[in-house]
Amino acid sequence: MSDTSAQLPSAAGDRATEEFVGHRELLFSVVYNLLGSVSDTEDVLQETWLAWARRVRQPDAEEIDNPRAYLVRIAVNQALARQATISRRRETYIGPWLPEPLITQTPEARDTPQGAQAVDAAESALRNESVSMALLVVLETLTPLERAVFVLHEVFGYAHTEIAEILGRSPSAVRQLAHRAREHVQARRPRYQADPHLQQQVTERFVAAALGGDIAELMSLLAPDVTMWTDGGGKVRSALRPVTGRDKVARFLNGYATSRLPETLDIRYQQVNGDPSAVVFSGDSPYAVMVMDLNPSNDQVTDIYLVTNPDKLSRVRLDENGVPTGVPRLAPETDLELDFDPEADAP
Repeated sequence: MSDTSAQLPSAAGDRATEEFVGHRELLFSVVYNLLGSVSDTEDVLQETWLAWARRVRQPDAEEIDNPRAYLVRIAVNQALARQATISRRRETYIGPWLPEPLITQTPEARDTPQGAQAVDAAESALRNESVSMALLVVLETLTPLERAVFVLHEVFGYAHTEIAEILGRSPSAVRQLAHRAREHVQARRPRYQADPHLQQQVTERFVAAALGGDIAELMSLLAPDVTMWTDGGGKVRSALRPVTGRDKVARFLNGYATSRLPETLDIRYQQVNGDPSAVVFSGDSPYAVMVMDLNPSNDQVTDIYLVTNPDKLSRVRLDENGVPTGVPRLAPETDLELDFDPEADAP
């Protein structure tokens, strides 16, 4: 065998790795918005890498003209195939299910070398209302195909014809899915981007009132029809159903603060899914992540999302400067050199 032919697999592997790493930011963002779970997203990215590597490294494989489109198609369809398993898992989930919180760095965090290093591939698409915790909750009520069309079109700007190719559907069918999804989302989540500074101020006042037992302040901050979701996943004590109404939420929070909290808590304020939020630690261990949504007319709190399930907080930690971070590990280059059958057909 000549030296050139011996080097072909390595060269193909280098190209496969380079293309995948170059697009993994987009792939992570798309899949996370389809599934709402960092762990499931990482699994899908791993499956996408394997399928991509098999295809690229096949002997005499034809050149792929648009690797980005090819990778997105693999990732989206892998995510859709995983939906059945996820749905079965959530049927037995104890209490409300909330998306896994994804901590992103504040703009100020980029000013330090440590902060800049912590900002990874998942961040850029997670800093606007389109992927807020509130909207992710609404997206859970769509069908998998409606959600895929909505995310690809509304969040990432794909044309209906492009989405049709990704999903293997006709453009007219995609347009119908897009229309239904858009109407459904707009009915439950009118577009409103709260001022980040105001949202953080309200969050800080809310946390201080809840921990301090200031019922009057809580009542002034809460909208009359406020709803609170607590996701403990059966691992920690939490409400098994959403708590609705200002009086009930205020009483629940007061009881929670006086009877269930550890003696020592450390509250850090950080971006979670693009929104200013409270990240709570007990010692060095994550205890809870709380995200709030505000009413556009009076800036009262309309929705509270409290995640205490330790499985969903396993990636949340304090860095060497005491700053909360939870940027996922996105199959770095050293993890991409995997063994597989180069003769296997790509899915």
